[in-house]
Amino acid sequence: MAQTTEPSPAKSQALQIASVVDHVYAAIRERIRDGALPRGARVHQEDLAAELGVSRTPVREALRRLAAEGLVEMHTNRGARVADVSEGDMRGSYEARLIVEPGAARLAAQRGLAGPQAQMRAAVAAQRRAIGKIRPSFEANRDFHVALVAASGNAFLRDFVENLWVARIGEVVYERQAETPEQMRADADEHEQILEAIVRGDARAAETLTRRHISDAIKRV
Repeated sequence: MAQTTEPSPAKSQALQIASVVDHVYAAIRERIRDGALPRGARVHQEDLAAELGVSRTPVREALRRLAAEGLVEMHTNRGARVADVSEGDMRGSYEARLIVEPGAARLAAQRGLAGPQAQMRAAVAAQRRAIGKIRPSFEANRDFHVALVAASGNAFLRDFVENLWVARIGEVVYERQAETPEQMRADADEHEQILEAIVRGDARAAETLTRRHISDAIKRV
């Protein structure tokens, strides 16, 4: 009879610690994403530890991971702060999107993944409902672009773009564009055109429309 091997206590404890850090990392990341921890805000480790029911050790480890992603800034003797967004960050984010998203749209048209396409369609509908409201419109805009890259079927591209948007650079750019209801409606129309190109498998149109959409947005900043 085959014998099952029980994990050693040391190994089990290491796995448990890693799991706690993952949980804390995800919780803090979500707070940054939804604005509960705003740009430039100090991160109070003791408060987070108490709120999440953990010691300060996994909080520190999670913050180090977030700092490596550029979401948090760690300062000696001054603790941690949520990273703010500079002019260079905004320019860099658009350069990254202009390189990544048109190619992702081409892949999306070639691969025809139904799940991300449904997410894109839901994001366009949410964007139309949010016309005239900056924050909900931004969130729908972000959801569309993240789903577009997810539709490429490439997990590396998806993770990259998710990190780009979670850093809230996109939100700052969106605010700078001073989006009017007319522009919000035009954005939704352009998103729908990109989606329809992807759905019908027209890779060239999907890529061209996406590049034009991002290039036009750059001019408005």
